[in-house]
Amino acid sequence: MTDSIGAELARAREERGLAISDVAQQLKFAPRQLEALEQDRFEQLPGGTVVRGMVRSYARLLKIEPEPLLERISGRFAAPDAGTLAARYSQPVPFSDNGRRSTFVYMGLSLGVLVIAAGIGYSWYREHNQTAQLVSAKRAAQAAAKANAIATAPRAQPKVVEVTPARVEAPAAMEAPKLTMAKVDNVSATDKPRVEKPAAEKAAVAKVVAPLTGASNRVVIRCDEEAWIEVKDANDRMLVSSLNPKGAERVVRSRGPLTLVIGNPAQVHVLHNDHAVDLAPHTRSGIARFTLP
Repeated sequence: MTDSIGAELARAREERGLAISDVAQQLKFAPRQLEALEQDRFEQLPGGTVVRGMVRSYARLLKIEPEPLLERISGRFAAPDAGTLAARYSQPVPFSDNGRRSTFVYMGLSLGVLVIAAGIGYSWYREHNQTAQLVSAKRAAQAAAKANAIATAPRAQPKVVEVTPARVEAPAAMEAPKLTMAKVDNVSATDKPRVEKPAAEKAAVAKVVAPLTGASNRVVIRCDEEAWIEVKDANDRMLVSSLNPKGAERVVRSRGPLTLVIGNPAQVHVLHNDHAVDLAPHTRSGIARFTLP
């Protein structure tokens, strides 16, 4: 009696010492499908075409000629009608459980890699954005300081203008005694003491000296938190320009007027000649700009 196709395949497999799982792993079929094939339960498999493909692959794996086996099962499968084809295509694809599991593992690993890459990209973006904001804030503070220096520079010019007329007017003031002395010939001796030559000279000297003498200033700046401080004197020289840490104290002694630019003014206290200076009226956009006489 001739063995069935499934029995012949099972015997050849056992002779080669292979288990159902070994064959399933190599052919990428589910073990339950190979068991159905070895037991000739073809009705549990998805159609004659699939069965012939399984028999051909199984025979080649076991070093058996597949054509005689295919001829023996050719009569067992009739041409399918439309309903049979629809039912056949609705059946699961005959891939092994291991292959399906490998697909899920691969998809999980891919998703994990994507999540990690997204996290790294987001962290880099946050660090880059914070660095850019700090650089922009520093550049804005520097630009504001330069703009303030340009805006306050012309204020020193009126002092030069005031001094120059005083020096020009001095000779005119000195000429006043000559006119007074010319009138002495027409007045009595008792009127001569009324000549105001010394007073005119004093007035001329006062006009020249007063603008050249500036008040001495003592400015104390204390920082409760980190703050940027700039101090310029009347000649637009930079006396202080630094970022000061929490708890820092700067003392400036110079003739006025003094121009100050202070960042983070809410955390800074200023004393001008032992008098507290209110920074709130001078603060715009987080920066205080003002001038001390």
